Amino acid sequence: MRAITVQDREAGVSGLTLTDLPHPHAAENDVIVRVHAAGFTPGELTWPGTWTDRAGRDRTPSVPGHELSGVVTGLGYGTTGLTVGQRVFGLTDWTRNGSLAEYTAVEARNLAPLPADVDHVTAAALPISGLTAWQALFDHGRLTVGQTVLIHGAAGGVGSIGVQLAREAGARVVGTGRAADRETALGLGVDAFVDLQAERLEDVGEVDVVFDVIGGDILRRSTDLVRAGGTLVTIAEPVTVHPADGRAVFFVVEPDRARLADLARRLRDGRLKPIVGAVRPLAEAAAAFAPERRTPGKTIIQVSEAP
Repeated sequence: MRAITVQDREAGVSGLTLTDLPHPHAAENDVIVRVHAAGFTPGELTWPGTWTDRAGRDRTPSVPGHELSGVVTGLGYGTTGLTVGQRVFGLTDWTRNGSLAEYTAVEARNLAPLPADVDHVTAAALPISGLTAWQALFDHGRLTVGQTVLIHGAAGGVGSIGVQLAREAGARVVGTGRAADRETALGLGVDAFVDLQAERLEDVGEVDVVFDVIGGDILRRSTDLVRAGGTLVTIAEPVTVHPADGRAVFFVVEPDRARLADLARRLRDGRLKPIVGAVRPLAEAAAAFAPERRTPGKTIIQVSEAP
């Protein structure tokens, strides 16, 4: 099968190549998925799991990409809940070969059924962004109706999903980003938008929840905006400065089949819409990682055409 692989940690993006790999083996509780569409995170070449397995052993050449949508073609021993021929979408494990391949082995619990009327490209844009936004806002941030949430990167892949979920939950949403993001964020339903390059973040005032995807100085300045009893949630970096009278949470997204199924229903019903940017073939996946090739919205790799 064809796959994008990376062998040299020092080479970075230039080390990504399209190559031939053996067909994956389905371990216990795995499924084999024929990948139709896949998503990736630009920074994942720096993740430890890209280079080593769970025991810390070298696993190169490795296949990046951790979001997928496709069709089940095989079942491992003991696998339940999914069947051969079923349309699925979800996450691959951080320390195993990923989704930028024609076939991949995935733990069945990391996948959810995909409704027949949701296309693979759209579905592949949802797993990381959708689960991250949900877990940040509701599992960790405990956002409820009537509260105010500040979402950094409101027009990005994760932030845009966060805005839609927060609005549906009845929260007041303040979004941030660059000037070019303003119209997108307003179109998603933010109540106010802050251009981080030209406007004062501090003028937002107190909020119940901060959802940060940027880190650095923006993360530190955001701690002062959390009102008493509120929560700052970030996926950018471990928290070193905490709100004076609130909580601070750094987390890494976790697979959740039930929540994926819920997000798929929202997608099918038109209540949720990922922002898909460029759609490229597998042969161009390596180039899509390069910073100068990135476009607004999430880049999706079309691995194979759906029948």
